[in-house]
Amino acid sequence: MHNKKSKKERKRLFLITITIVLLLVLLVGGVYNDWKQILANRRLEVELTQKYEMLMDNEDKLSAEITKLQDDSYLARYAKEKYMLSSEGDTIIKWN
Repeated sequence: MHNKKSKKERKRLFLITITIVLLLVLLVGGVYNDWKQILANRRLEVELTQKYEMLMDNEDKLSAEITKLQDDSYLARYAKEKYMLSSEGDTIIKWN
């Protein structure tokens, strides 16, 4: 009789052990996926931060250009240089 009880106990212990191992595997798998996502998000954050800083620098340059273009003398000089416009009496010299 003692032998049967022992087999039942071993069977129950085996089932509990299998259940615990399966739960641990599921837990470790879930943690692994979460860490993988965290690392991917950190890489994306670094990339987006760099892109944001680049866009902010570009915005600063464009704001400075807007300010300059609001000055009539700068605008006239800019148009002459950029689009080769001239006023009456200007001499245009081309450099090759």
